[in-house]
Amino acid sequence: MSIGATLAAARRRGGLTVHDVSESTRVTEPIIRGIEQDDYAECGGDFYARGHIRAIARAVGEDPEPLIEEFDSTWRSARETSAAEAFSPAMPLRTRERRRVRGTAVLGMLVLAVLAFAGYKFVSGVGHPHPAAAASLHPSPAGPGSPGKANAAQSSPVVTSSPAVSSSAVASSPPSSSPAPAPLTVRALTPASVTAFGPSGPGSGDHPQLAAQAVAGNPAAPWYSQWYATPGFARLKTGTGLLVDMGRTVTVSAVRVWMTARSGASLQLRAGARPLSRWLPPVASAANTGGLVRLQPGAPAHVRYLLIWFTKLPPDNAGHYQASVYRITVKGQP
Repeated sequence: MSIGATLAAARRRGGLTVHDVSESTRVTEPIIRGIEQDDYAECGGDFYARGHIRAIARAVGEDPEPLIEEFDSTWRSARETSAAEAFSPAMPLRTRERRRVRGTAVLGMLVLAVLAFAGYKFVSGVGHPHPAAAASLHPSPAGPGSPGKANAAQSSPVVTSSPAVSSSAVASSPPSSSPAPAPLTVRALTPASVTAFGPSGPGSGDHPQLAAQAVAGNPAAPWYSQWYATPGFARLKTGTGLLVDMGRTVTVSAVRVWMTARSGASLQLRAGARPLSRWLPPVASAANTGGLVRLQPGAPAHVRYLLIWFTKLPPDNAGHYQASVYRITVKGQP
């Protein structure tokens, strides 16, 4: 039995759900589901995969060591990330901090030295007339034109506190901050493809041959679902929808959906990195709506796939319930 099958079986024996294991281990539900299917792509490397396996095994009552040994023999990458590499970015920051502290200390010592020298000169000069003043009060026998006295008066040093003031100003001035980056421009993004999506995934939705008409913009020729006897799909399924593939990972800020029905529909905007239901969590929703529906995530979503998922159908003109979409627009940054 594989690692994932062993952990899944132990979880079921313990009566635990994936949510229960996630709450006790702090490992996200998509990662737990991936490990139970022996998919370690979302773990971020062997170092983290071992940690997740060990935490999940302890939560479900399994011995983690045989599972770790099996992982190393079966799934270990050619080059794995060590713990030192995983946390190495913190080391240069400490080095820079030590250099910054050392530089500040040296600057402070220079400021104190300048202040001490200025104070000494000030104290030593109190009570003693300046050489130039002494020369003017007590002229020498040689007279005011004596070269020796004139040179003494001209060469006497003058010390001011300006160097100390400038040094302290440099020490206390805050570092200049870089200007804030300009906000990114939101614009319309073009989907790569649209596919009918059902509870079983892509291709299992209603009328897949009409899916491209959901983005064509023609109200007279929309994509439409099958008709059902009740708004809740007559309990035949949990929902139906359209999977929008952007072709690459983009930043999605808002999605607009145009429907022919004016009211009565409830739908979700789901977004994720893979075209599978468990990888497409809801990011926005609208209830009892129709016409133009605006779906905006709480925060911009960095995803490739968008799912317009109907959970309640609006009424049609024949006494049934049916969804129809003729335009979908996506706004964000590529």
